[in-house]
Amino acid sequence: MSGLIRIIAWFLALGVVALPLIAVLNGWMAPDRWPIRHLQVTAEYQRVSVEQIRTTVAAHTGRGYFDTDPAAIRTALAGLPWVDTVEVRKRWPDRLEVLLVEHRARAHWGEDRLLSAQGVLFITPGAADVQGLPRLSGPDDRVDEVVAFYENARQQLALVGLTLEGVSLTARGSWSLQLNGGASIVVGRSTTPQVRIARLVRVLPQLLEGERRPFARIDLRYTNGFAIAWQDPLPGAGVPVRRNADRTAFNHLSISDYST
Repeated sequence: MSGLIRIIAWFLALGVVALPLIAVLNGWMAPDRWPIRHLQVTAEYQRVSVEQIRTTVAAHTGRGYFDTDPAAIRTALAGLPWVDTVEVRKRWPDRLEVLLVEHRARAHWGEDRLLSAQGVLFITPGAADVQGLPRLSGPDDRVDEVVAFYENARQQLALVGLTLEGVSLTARGSWSLQLNGGASIVVGRSTTPQVRIARLVRVLPQLLEGERRPFARIDLRYTNGFAIAWQDPLPGAGVPVRRNADRTAFNHLSISDYST
């Protein structure tokens, strides 16, 4: 019985070796045999169109199943704007499957890049024209810190009716905020910039009460206070209701405690 098993095993091994050779000799595995006839794409078409995917795949598909290199197609698709990750698989006998995931832009970063929801910085044509995103900037190795501060400041400032549009962090570690309408808040160099924002939010409603001029700039670089620069009054607006609004603001300052 064991001899019969050895014979069967020998024939099976011979078949494993011989069948590919027979297939090649008969042209079954020729490059132009078994052409790819079906393309299955799984993707959300927001930035990358199905036409872009089809055109790219067609340009890199071989003459047949065995002549098609999924890695080459994957590399080509990964080079398209807005593509985050892509997978390509062949399915016998004539199917190609593509799974494509796009970047989801969370914010502008610096002058010409975008920040994805996964925290990846990427460049894409027309990035500067993407609307509805906050504008963040800072050293690339401090992306997470900038995003965290933006979210914290956005929530705090919303409590007093201010809309945060951007956060900047210089190489020296100085923070500044840009608000809707063009006003700015200078936070300065601080290891706890959230504390300075919280201090501003506590007293700002009282300082703005009765003041008809919008502020242009708030400087938080003081240990025990801050300074407000007001915009020029609108034509025809008349005299502000509270003539001592500026003086009231500066009563909260300690100039000797100024820090950069």
